[in-house]
Amino acid sequence: MRCFYSEDLELELPSGHPFPMSKFRVSKDMLLDGGILRPEEIIEVRSASTHLLQRVHETDYIRKIESGQLGRKEQILLGLPATPKLYTRSATEVEATRLACHAALVEGVGVCLAGGTHHAFRGHGEGYCVFNDVAIAIRDLQDKQPNIKIMVVDTDAHQGNGTADLLADDPRVFTYSIHVGRNYPTKKTTSSLDIETVRYVEGEMYLKQLFASLAGALDAFAPDLVIWISGADNHRNDVFGQMYLSLKDIQRRDEVLLSAFIRNRIPVAVLYGGGYNRQPEFTAKLHRNTIATAKRLATEVRGL
Repeated sequence: MRCFYSEDLELELPSGHPFPMSKFRVSKDMLLDGGILRPEEIIEVRSASTHLLQRVHETDYIRKIESGQLGRKEQILLGLPATPKLYTRSATEVEATRLACHAALVEGVGVCLAGGTHHAFRGHGEGYCVFNDVAIAIRDLQDKQPNIKIMVVDTDAHQGNGTADLLADDPRVFTYSIHVGRNYPTKKTTSSLDIETVRYVEGEMYLKQLFASLAGALDAFAPDLVIWISGADNHRNDVFGQMYLSLKDIQRRDEVLLSAFIRNRIPVAVLYGGGYNRQPEFTAKLHRNTIATAKRLATEVRGL
């Protein structure tokens, strides 16, 4: 099972910044140290080329990110400081997601040890999301396979508003998002199917909503590829998620969804999404657990 990663994913942030940038490196180390992944299964990636970014984002916006010239209001909306290293980090994340999608189509499962920047729009970023890696990966796939049917399954606690906007009115793409209704982003964008939960939804209610709604969507759309933004911010100890799932609830989510994809031979690219646990290393653990489940099922079913 190939997993795509880069040391460039870790960006130095001001002290006290809420984004747990170290989670990418820490979760990768957990996967290696625990023997879940072999070193050769982690593929180092470089930045995506500019022409790939331009398939989704405005040229002026890309230039602002590349030069570190975002205005103060734009930086506040984004939630990240504008430095030239931000471009490298964000474009590298795009490439990791793009390659994970291609690997999934070939091998059944592909993993980006990051990704899921679903709040990025064509001309601006918000909510720690600079470039929309999912939309860019989809446009790249469509360039090679114009009729491919792709479903974005977003179980991050927050709605994928940027992804829904960028992929709207494309009948080849189905965007599914289950999220807290009264939470960030304040202004939602209509997905193909939005499932809103109450604040601090508990595991049993959440999982019932998820499993029932997603099963119907999968049957109706019949995707050739699923891009799953898993999310670790559903946990009850998350700073921003406003859900009340336990560790076991999230493990159940991972087991059922990945089983549905992998055992039914639906190629799946697994992405991290958000996670802001009050214990930063626990965020990395939740991501690690998701990838461990994917690895176990891929080995059982496909021998990867």
